[in-house]
Amino acid sequence: MKPLPTTHVHDHQVASVNTDSVDRAGRWLVESGIQEEEGGVARYYRSDTAKNAPVSTEITGYAASALLFFHARSRDLVYLDRACKAGRFLIRKAWNPRLRAMPFELPTGEQTPQRAYFFDMGIVTRGLLALWRATGEAEFLAAAVQCGEAMAADFDAGGEFHPILLLPSKEPAPRSAKWSCAPGCYQLKAALAWRELAEQTGRDEFIACNRRALEYALQTHERFLTGEAERERIMDRLHAYCYFLEGLLPVAGAPDCAAALRDGIERTAQALAEIAPLFVRSDVYAQLLRVRLFASALGVVPLDRSAAAAETVAIEGFQVAGGDSSVSGGFYFGRRGAQTLPFVNPVSAAFCAQALEMWREREAGRFQPDWRTLV
Repeated sequence: MKPLPTTHVHDHQVASVNTDSVDRAGRWLVESGIQEEEGGVARYYRSDTAKNAPVSTEITGYAASALLFFHARSRDLVYLDRACKAGRFLIRKAWNPRLRAMPFELPTGEQTPQRAYFFDMGIVTRGLLALWRATGEAEFLAAAVQCGEAMAADFDAGGEFHPILLLPSKEPAPRSAKWSCAPGCYQLKAALAWRELAEQTGRDEFIACNRRALEYALQTHERFLTGEAERERIMDRLHAYCYFLEGLLPVAGAPDCAAALRDGIERTAQALAEIAPLFVRSDVYAQLLRVRLFASALGVVPLDRSAAAAETVAIEGFQVAGGDSSVSGGFYFGRRGAQTLPFVNPVSAAFCAQALEMWREREAGRFQPDWRTLV
């Protein structure tokens, strides 16, 4: 495996994480305005134009889970309040009860065509289940069940799952070579929602759906990273491929899943090192580090401590150090060459902050590999 290009940490060195980095990321989520008054969360903030992108249901689902992560570590009730606000936005504002669908974005005055994504539905469902576990409010569990049922009923493509449906018809959208517009192993992370629903409801059909997604992912993952000829686009696929690795964590004890995890960590680390000088995403560093820590704690593969320590340093390099509340403490999406891209991204912030906290816990001997807490 090639070393990471951005930095190197020798085996005898300790890469410590300043808890202030994690605290500042949490404060950015609640103080920056990335979460709007109704509870929805924008896809990103553009530091060059000083504007939020539109609200996304997927990002709002991720934000709910992230805010609960910050609440669990700090016990600050502002995070719990904001997480509930995000969840209620998803249930009461975004969910279309007539269609039983969660659109990617809410309708605008332009009446642009609406779409529903399988992956987004899974992330929203997991966020609602995290809220149910944190609050015990029945509304969150009931909505999560509805989302999980819709995922199973509407996206089934016979052995695989449609990535996108057109609304209101629920006809499958045309597929393309772009990874998010085709079925793929990355969908396994969304399918974690079914595994969690099976735990909460005892309904066998949910675990059966998860197993179908697992079987498909194991059959197809080896060719996923070869779906792009342009090297920079492979970085985007690495992000999605890490979703596959995350989806394997509940079944990491199975020999075929353990083998896929070991191979996937090595494959991701090498490709990340090769492509990073051209284009790199902060979330890929964070996802890889989280998977390393889980795989080590679960006894799947020994931790490459030098690589993990270098990844923590690389992650911290994406955090915004100064500026006003709209950016301070957030994490940039990535860099192209030496240029930092102007997107301060809530999912990047969530993944990076959680990875740093998990590394700190691991170094202190307190890391618990509970896949349900993975944002």
